Amino acid sequence: MKQSVNILLSGGGTGGHIYPAIAIANELKERYPESNFLFVGAKGRMEMEKVPQSGYEIKGLNITGIQRSLSLKNLTFPFKLLSSLINAKKIIKKFKPNVVIGTGGFASGPTLFMANRKNIPSLIQEQNSYPGITNRLLAKRVQRICVAYDGLDQYFPKDKLIKTGNPVRQDLLEIHKKKKEAVAHFNLDPGKMTIAVLGGSLGARAINKALEKHIQAILKNDVQVIWQSGKLYYDEYKKFSQMDGVQVWEYVQKMDLLYAAADILVSRAGAGSISELCIVGKPVILIPSPNVAEDHQTQNAKAITDKNAGILLEEKNIDTLPEVISLLVKDDDQRGVLGENIKKLALPNATKRIVDEVDKILK
Repeated sequence: MKQSVNILLSGGGTGGHIYPAIAIANELKERYPESNFLFVGAKGRMEMEKVPQSGYEIKGLNITGIQRSLSLKNLTFPFKLLSSLINAKKIIKKFKPNVVIGTGGFASGPTLFMANRKNIPSLIQEQNSYPGITNRLLAKRVQRICVAYDGLDQYFPKDKLIKTGNPVRQDLLEIHKKKKEAVAHFNLDPGKMTIAVLGGSLGARAINKALEKHIQAILKNDVQVIWQSGKLYYDEYKKFSQMDGVQVWEYVQKMDLLYAAADILVSRAGAGSISELCIVGKPVILIPSPNVAEDHQTQNAKAITDKNAGILLEEKNIDTLPEVISLLVKDDDQRGVLGENIKKLALPNATKRIVDEVDKILK
């Protein structure tokens, strides 16, 4: 397709908002190679680094969220919002987008709001089973809303909803063929089960503390552990790599091989992680972070565990992690059922389906 269009994308704050936006841009670039792309993010947030690393230009708005606790920072919010609306209007006027795509996060609110005021067609992609306030406010004004879960018509206009799933890494689609390579890559004992513990790229303090406290009890199950501690905590926990059967990683680049190596996964319940775990199709223990906006990780986890496709372990009960792991290690049938059930929830072609909807808007 040789049509040249200007495509504006906005999303950020966390990897869960940024990576879907980049995946959508990459797919659009394949279909519209002559097109121009521009991202809008929030100054000081990770998208300002990650988007240029992916080869796209980004402009930053001086916007933050409202603090849930009483904070003096909230006094500056109206001024930041006003300046962001003005700057978003300037960006849109100069770039002249044919379509605007929002994937959530602080910057996407002002960007899509101003695009809607200019009657520029727009689409939002909601990753979570419980939508954030930004997307709920934008819903009436956009043309399409791409979602990953059922039941979102209670928050969004039903006629705009399309269940597409969340964009995921395409290298996860064939991990079942990579077990041997994964065992070699991580230098694992092929005769032992592998527990992979994921706390996100930055790390999860509660999960790290639980492993620190209970690692001996977990190892008594004759398993080996790959522990992704995250960037913030690696220096504190790397000493545990000296234990037999334990590897502590700051961050695992080859996630396809980590998933291939794992027999049981322990993970936070961010929307992106859950979409990947569905494709991976392995038994998973979900420990939702209680510190995210509107507790959406718990809602994401329940959407899985209500279908007997995973085990929900609330952070307040995290000290029972060794027992939960032990029960799973000993129960081949339950592992099989959980793996099969979560695999049924996978939507592997999400990126293409989202871009199909963008195609319809552009036409």
